[in-house]
Amino acid sequence: MKHKLTRLAISLMLGLSLSAPSLAKTPDNTLVVAQSLDDVTSLDPAQGFELSSVQSFNNLYQRLVQSNPDNPTELTPTLVESWQAEQHSLTFTLKKGATFASGNPVRPEDVIFSLGRVVKLNLAPSFILTQLGWTKENVDSLITKVSENQVKVAWNIDVGPSFVLSLLSAPAASIVDAKTVTSHAKGGDLGHAWLNAHSAGSGPFKIKKYVPHQVLMMEANTTSPGGAPKLKYVLMKNVPDAATRQLLLEQGDADLVRNLGTDQYFSLQGKKGVETLNLPYASLYYLMFNVANKANPDIGKAAFWKAARYAFDYKGIAEDLMHGQFRVQQNFLPVGFNGALTDQPYQYNPEKAAQILKDAGIQHPHFKLVVSNQPPYLDIAQALQASFAKAGIDVELIPGVSSQVATNVKAHKYEATLTSWGPDYFDPHTNASAFAYNPENGSKTLAWRANWHTPALNKLTIQARAETDSAKRTATYQQLQRQVRESSPFVVGLQNKKLVALRDNIKGYVQGITPEMVFYKNVYKSE
Repeated sequence: MKHKLTRLAISLMLGLSLSAPSLAKTPDNTLVVAQSLDDVTSLDPAQGFELSSVQSFNNLYQRLVQSNPDNPTELTPTLVESWQAEQHSLTFTLKKGATFASGNPVRPEDVIFSLGRVVKLNLAPSFILTQLGWTKENVDSLITKVSENQVKVAWNIDVGPSFVLSLLSAPAASIVDAKTVTSHAKGGDLGHAWLNAHSAGSGPFKIKKYVPHQVLMMEANTTSPGGAPKLKYVLMKNVPDAATRQLLLEQGDADLVRNLGTDQYFSLQGKKGVETLNLPYASLYYLMFNVANKANPDIGKAAFWKAARYAFDYKGIAEDLMHGQFRVQQNFLPVGFNGALTDQPYQYNPEKAAQILKDAGIQHPHFKLVVSNQPPYLDIAQALQASFAKAGIDVELIPGVSSQVATNVKAHKYEATLTSWGPDYFDPHTNASAFAYNPENGSKTLAWRANWHTPALNKLTIQARAETDSAKRTATYQQLQRQVRESSPFVVGLQNKKLVALRDNIKGYVQGITPEMVFYKNVYKSE
């Protein structure tokens, strides 16, 4: 039986308030997702780096190659049929007949434009591609058209083709429709302002409507090279309150909910008509201090960072507060990645933390902690506020909308933040290049966000990237992890699992280990 769009569904599509009465069922052709969208700063793959943004990209865009969600180490051809590798180049043969949602064919010119604009715009994710030695000045000479269906990607640094393929699987390497995007360009922005709220991809969906902080509605792209999706629409509604998201799912007004707190997740278990998923996830939660903050110079001192490592109640948060939905992980590579260290040299010891501060002559230790107001960030921050207090460290919490917190951090307008980081591609370098690398050339890595100067670590990170012996490469990444763990403005503490709940008639939903691996293409509703 087909259900018409009710007043609630229509209001959701228009991004209005949830004021309509509850429903027994959402529309048959629409997946209604309730989550927080407050972290979205842009839906342009050249800028979008927040969780909600990257989760949309697999559904709106395709890359040349992408990780298999069932086996992330396996790269599968997506917009290409094959590739030929040489020492410093890859020549790709594009998939025959592939088109964008506009109907425009996927051409070598689109690959050249897409990868080049990431470098030229130089926004948050650009450091992923600039690792290849690409700059605004040389990128057009390194990505070139070979024939009507072939494009050559070259680089001038000492890395192998397999590493480059990993980089090209990152969301930032999504291929956009150059003809459509350039038609909307203004003032030399390469179409960036328009792509903030629109799409121009070849993925299974395209943006029908986006209202910031309210709603993202995606419509089926039936001509996608990967095949048409099973549902016509995916409607993602911004519902900031986790308890409200739970209620919407229970009432049948939402098909799938994310960003659940632990309490909501456990209360949904066993509920009629609801299925809960506890998914492996490679996301790390960490404290980051702004080394160059002039208002609070103590947080730039190594002794302060060391004290913070003993003031972090790792097990208390992972086991007691979060009921085992987190595990302790004190290293910048998540468990499951090649070379990830799993030892835990730091234990909660507030007395030791206080003594370290005293010995360093740091009096009245304190900091302001900016944090997303969404679970589990605020829950963890409140627990840290209490555990740091026992070490004599005063923590002032400043909760905020996720997108504003991210904007302030990227502008260095903060003292400390509690946030999370997930890998962009399935290689240990993805996190090493974020936590242990700040080339100070415009690349906005995490080390850059911390205002942390890392010349020695930069050299070691580049050495690891170039190493071709797998055992030596792993050993170097482990060395990097130890050095960052022992003395850096990062206190990595936790690795989480992803808590998702959905109606039990929702089938075909796929979510992988990395943050962007959210796939709606094969979702359908059973009778």
